Amino acid sequence: MSDEVLVSVEDGVMIVTINRPKAKNAVNLAVAQGIAAAMEELDSNDSIRAAIITGADNTFCAGMDLKAFVSGETPVVKGRGFAGLCEKGPKKPLIAAVEGFALAGGFEIAISCDLVVVADNAKFGIPEAKRGLAAAAGGLMRLPRQIPSRIAMEMALTGDFITAQRAYELGLVNRVVEAGGALEGAKAFARSIAANGPMAVIASKQVVIDSQDWQQDEMFANQGKIVNPVFTSKDAIEGATAFAEKRAPNWKGC
Repeated sequence: MSDEVLVSVEDGVMIVTINRPKAKNAVNLAVAQGIAAAMEELDSNDSIRAAIITGADNTFCAGMDLKAFVSGETPVVKGRGFAGLCEKGPKKPLIAAVEGFALAGGFEIAISCDLVVVADNAKFGIPEAKRGLAAAAGGLMRLPRQIPSRIAMEMALTGDFITAQRAYELGLVNRVVEAGGALEGAKAFARSIAANGPMAVIASKQVVIDSQDWQQDEMFANQGKIVNPVFTSKDAIEGATAFAEKRAPNWKGC
């Protein structure tokens, strides 16, 4: 990892921090590569159950580094897309902890996550059209799936920002907390996830995401391919046994 992306692990939870505060945590190639490497580690390390992505110095991310873009640099990692994340996320849960601004590519990072915790003073938007660009890192495609399509269209065409409260009302974010508390709020989510069966969590996330494109006559068959191994796992027996014995389960991930 470079100094532009800081990674730590606490109690099975990875914390990924975009660390370019002087550039409002704008994403350059080094940031994209650092995030991609963190996502690879998240999915390959069985001791890590979930991750949080946030930004340094009370700002989430102002989007793509336009100075680097003008010089010919593209902050894209092959196979993972913008910021090493927006095209292909991790198998394990990823939570955005947003303070300050999440704009353009920064907003697209946030909506690529599975859960979003935001400070009450946060602002969101895809203002690419104001710069002669388009929100091509998922904003134009994911946003209409996450909020009403006319609101998504308004945000895409005007480039105007919305507040944390408006984002919450639209169902775009999970929780709004006091300014300065987004990371702690995300950690609380992550601890709840990390306490659950790891196979069950990964399978549940996959079904929620993949099923958006399933036809009604195929959805249960498709789901079965993903969740049946969970029901026949050692963890399933351990979970039921722990419940009966009124103790915390000891997950093995198999």
